[in-house]
Amino acid sequence: MVQKVFLLITIISLTFAGENRPDDLAYQLVLEKINKKVVPTSYIDEIFNNPSIEKHLEIPERFARPYEKKSWEQYKKLFIKESRIVAGVKFYSENKDLVFQVSKKYDVDPFIILSIAGIESNYGRHYKGFTVFNSLYTQIHEMPKRAKWASSELASYLEYCYKDNVDPQSIEGSYAGAFGFGQFIPSSFNRYSVDFDDDGVRRPHDWPDVLGSIANYLVKNGYNPGSKNYAEGGDIWKSVWAYNHSDNYVMAVLGLAEKIRERSSYLLSDVEGRLKYVIENFNPLDNKSVSDLQRTLNANGYDLEVDGRLGQKTIDALRDAQSNKD
Repeated sequence: MVQKVFLLITIISLTFAGENRPDDLAYQLVLEKINKKVVPTSYIDEIFNNPSIEKHLEIPERFARPYEKKSWEQYKKLFIKESRIVAGVKFYSENKDLVFQVSKKYDVDPFIILSIAGIESNYGRHYKGFTVFNSLYTQIHEMPKRAKWASSELASYLEYCYKDNVDPQSIEGSYAGAFGFGQFIPSSFNRYSVDFDDDGVRRPHDWPDVLGSIANYLVKNGYNPGSKNYAEGGDIWKSVWAYNHSDNYVMAVLGLAEKIRERSSYLLSDVEGRLKYVIENFNPLDNKSVSDLQRTLNANGYDLEVDGRLGQKTIDALRDAQSNKD
C-alpha cells in the first residue's frame, strides 16, 4: 500500500514538473522575454508540453559552415546561376502584374524584390527543413552563444502564433529559424510583414504578402523610394545588407537582379508597348475597350477593378500613365 501511494505521488510530481518545465532552459528564457500581456502563461505551458519538441544536433553543424563564409566566387556560383536566373524570369513572367503592383506601392526596384525572393527560397521551392520552434529550441540548448538571441526570437514566434492562431509546430523554416518564402526571422516578420492582399492575415507563403513584406522591409531599413543608387554603401546596398548582414549576399542580390532584368527586358517592353497601343486605340464608350485598358494599366503597376466602367480611379490611372510616358 505504501509503495502504491509513493508511486502515485511520484507520478503526480513528474506530471506537474512536466507541465511547468522548470528544468527547461528554453521555457525559462521565453517566459522571461515574452509579452505576457499578449500571450497567457497557460498557452506557453501548453506549447512546451508538445511531444513534437525535438533538438536537432545537425543544426549547430550547419551554423559551423554558413554560406556567407564562402568566397565570393563560391557564393556567386550558388546564387547567380543559370537555373536561378531562369526561375526568376519564369516567376516574373507569371506574376508581373503583382510584381508591378508591389513595386509601384513601395517605389522599390521590382527586380531587387524578385532577386531576394529567389535567393531566399528559390521562388518557394526551398524554404524549410526544421520546424521554426525546434530550430530555435535547439539553438537555445545546444548553442550557448546564441541562446539569448534564439530565446527572444522564440518568444516573438510564439506571440505571432498566438495572435494568428497558428500551431507553432506547423511552420517549417531554415536551420536558423527563418520562415516563409521571404525567410523572415520571427521578430522581423512581426515588425515588417504586411497583408498586401487585404485578406486580414499576413501569410508567409502567399506571394502578395511575401513580396509586399520584402518591399516594406527594404523601405523600413533605408531604401529611399525611387532610388537608383546601387553603389556600395548607398541606400539600396544598406537596405539589402540589413536583410542579411553579408556583403556577399548584397552582391548576389544585385547581381541576380540584373540578370533577371536583362532576360526579362522583352517582357517589360511588351507590357509598355501594349499600354501605348491600348491608349492610342482606346474607346471610352466601349466596355470591352475600358476593360482592356484596366487590365493593361494593372500590368503596369496600377490596382484597378476590371469592370469595364470608366470611373475616376481608371481616369486617374490613365492620366498618371500618360504623364509618365511623356
